[in-house]
Amino acid sequence: MTSDYREEIAANLERAEQSLQAAQELVSGGYCDFAASRAYYAAFYAAIALLLHEGLELSKHSAVIVSIHQRFVKTGKMDEEQGKTLNWLFELRGIGDYGVTKHVSRQQAEQAIQAAKGFLNAIKPLLE
Repeated sequence: MTSDYREEIAANLERAEQSLQAAQELVSGGYCDFAASRAYYAAFYAAIALLLHEGLELSKHSAVIVSIHQRFVKTGKMDEEQGKTLNWLFELRGIGDYGVTKHVSRQQAEQAIQAAKGFLNAIKPLLE
């Protein structure tokens, strides 16, 4: 691990965990669009932590997603399903944040939370 990034990695993992908790509270309150967005951000922060672990500082969503696919999914370090999960969460976040007349259903929001948890759990061993 690049020691320069230890604090940033830990902070991003903490934000990922907090985003999952927030997503759960939001879906419980019926705020499914916002829950889906928080679920995506949980995965996004976890992805940033993993890329920092590799010495890469990225912040653009597209760059983070592409880098996860190139460095981890295509190399077999991460399951292909996790790559698809990240893409799906990003698409769902787009509906949640910008859908205007289209909304995320409760079922989709709950699936997004579970998917983000799975993504975070898939990343943790890669940080050891």
